Amino acid sequence: MNKPLLYSFLVALIGCSTIEKKSPGAFFAGEIVNPTSPFVVLFKDDIAIDSAKLDGDNRFSIQLDTVEEGLYHFDHSPELQYVYLEKGDSLMIRLNTEDFDETLIFSGKGEEINNFLVEFFLSTESEPAIVYSYSQLGPEEFSHILDSLKNIKVNDLNDLIMDGTLSDRATEMAKASIDYNYYIYKEKYPFWNRRKTGKGNIQELPNNFYDYRKEVDYNNKSLTYHRYYYNFMKTHFNNLSYMGCYTKCNDTHHDIVKNKLHFNQHKLKLIDSLVIEKNLRDNLFRNVAMDYLISVHDTHENNRIFLNDFHRFSGNNSHSAEIEAIYQGVNNLQPSNKLPNISVFNTDGTLVTLQEIAEKEKNAVFYFWSGTQRSNFQNILTRVAQLSENRPEFTFIGINCNTDVVRWQSLLSANQLDMDRQFRTDDFENLKNALVIGGLNKGIITKDGRIVNAFADLYSSF
Repeated sequence: MNKPLLYSFLVALIGCSTIEKKSPGAFFAGEIVNPTSPFVVLFKDDIAIDSAKLDGDNRFSIQLDTVEEGLYHFDHSPELQYVYLEKGDSLMIRLNTEDFDETLIFSGKGEEINNFLVEFFLSTESEPAIVYSYSQLGPEEFSHILDSLKNIKVNDLNDLIMDGTLSDRATEMAKASIDYNYYIYKEKYPFWNRRKTGKGNIQELPNNFYDYRKEVDYNNKSLTYHRYYYNFMKTHFNNLSYMGCYTKCNDTHHDIVKNKLHFNQHKLKLIDSLVIEKNLRDNLFRNVAMDYLISVHDTHENNRIFLNDFHRFSGNNSHSAEIEAIYQGVNNLQPSNKLPNISVFNTDGTLVTLQEIAEKEKNAVFYFWSGTQRSNFQNILTRVAQLSENRPEFTFIGINCNTDVVRWQSLLSANQLDMDRQFRTDDFENLKNALVIGGLNKGIITKDGRIVNAFADLYSSF
């Protein structure tokens, strides 16, 4: 659809308020400046429901004949962001991928709730560091500061409500964003306070400190994929499990930190006892499994015990195949093993296995980067340059993920990277599962072609 026609169509939709109110569907369109993918994909929960290819002007449009009112998200790989849709909405977005969230603007019917959610997200991005800086305070003072921060957001929402532009369901979604964001800080406070003050034990909290928990709905289907609700649930179950072990299992802080198997088994039991909603259960169980298998680096025996419990509590989990793949990946990456049989492309376009690369080097460190995540790319390059200077006994080998070959070669040239030590994959999912990549700070250390540490961190392991 060309530019004048697209805008004429939107104006017609926005102008016909009588038709909109009766429409069971919604219209979602927009412009992507500096696109990083040819497509925009619209998801409801974790299911792709429609997609559109960008035209010559980097514009797209999606028409939904019927719409289930609630939270969606749109994906323009590798970025994504929420969009709230109701019947009759006709939304236009515009964004620049170089500052994806910061430049995202909604216009049209439905813009108010969506712009509020984006602005709220941006306003809370730097907030954790600010709140953490106050965590040495006592619980009453800390709660007072949280209430002050929260009230600013509540007042903004109330102004929007007074305009009469939000539906009841949209208001509930906006209120949930505010509430659960600040509930997260309350859940984290006792641990932040202990770290900040240097105390050995969790300090005693007032009886009313967790009063908000009386309002928590463990089975709110409409919030299952809401970032603040889900992040709260993860933090909440961490807190409940820790305190449960601390008070009921006769454990000390040291015991809980040391015995990660018991701690994560405790989390599985709590989730099973409190959460019924299928998707939320599955996602929370997956989170516990991923965190344990990727971060703990426990023994093979303990990993097997944990996995048995995972299947016992969540036998029909929709993520079971993924968890099994991660489990197998962890086992394959034990010290002294060879690297998995994964092939990557060199700069000549020739396939070569990771093992072949490792065997050519006495001491090697494989690191991972993405050209579509600019800040991460620059940080990784800076860190690898530092390590190359400080640890000359290692050869640092870059594996690129999620970047098309032309852009990859351009980045290699622009940043003057060693072409003999740079490779790329066009199957990141396979690489991610086989090498158990939980984040792009990961490093894999090998010696004489054998694994030394497959779970190193570029910032903390050297």
